[in-house]
Amino acid sequence: MALVRASQWPPRALTRAVFLDGDPSLHERVKRVALTWLEHAKLSLYFVTDVERADMRISFSEPDSSWSYIGTDCHLVPSDQATMNYGWLTPDSPDDEVSHVVLHEFGHALGCIHEHQSPAGGISWNKAAVYEYYGGPPNNWSRVQVDRNIFQAYDSDLTVYSQVDPASIMIYPIPRSLTLDGFEVGLNTQLSPADKRFIRQAYP
Repeated sequence: MALVRASQWPPRALTRAVFLDGDPSLHERVKRVALTWLEHAKLSLYFVTDVERADMRISFSEPDSSWSYIGTDCHLVPSDQATMNYGWLTPDSPDDEVSHVVLHEFGHALGCIHEHQSPAGGISWNKAAVYEYYGGPPNNWSRVQVDRNIFQAYDSDLTVYSQVDPASIMIYPIPRSLTLDGFEVGLNTQLSPADKRFIRQAYP
């Protein structure tokens, strides 16, 4: 895993999250999954109803898009705007999908970046195949967007990081066709042992 130093929460921070919209039954599922991180990180997370008191504001309003601001960057967002979105989750979403998406986005909310953009590097990308893959639906990314979201690694001086972990909840699924050496990653739905160790060290 890798974490942005400047976006890391203070030791034993108390954080609050609020739902801006969405189905109440889905809210409960999101809460249960998100709190899994707090079994390993010495932080406090409370779900509140007062938007003005919340650090993280969760929406389901942007279809086909799931994202989160990194760590304390949420404080840079105006209080009437979301800092996290679960666009494709619905009350009918299977448990594995909810687990994958919520753990991943709350990992970002704790300050973690995408695993494939770690300064540790090591993924032998087939760049032509990657441009073609992400240039099509549902992403429809330009080459600049692919460079920024896939190939661009974070600066080692700005991050705390470990070895790249193919089992991490923070890594994208990577089909074998996108690499030159047969490396591939499936859809991870749980925190890996390395994820748990890393977040315990980041928030002891």
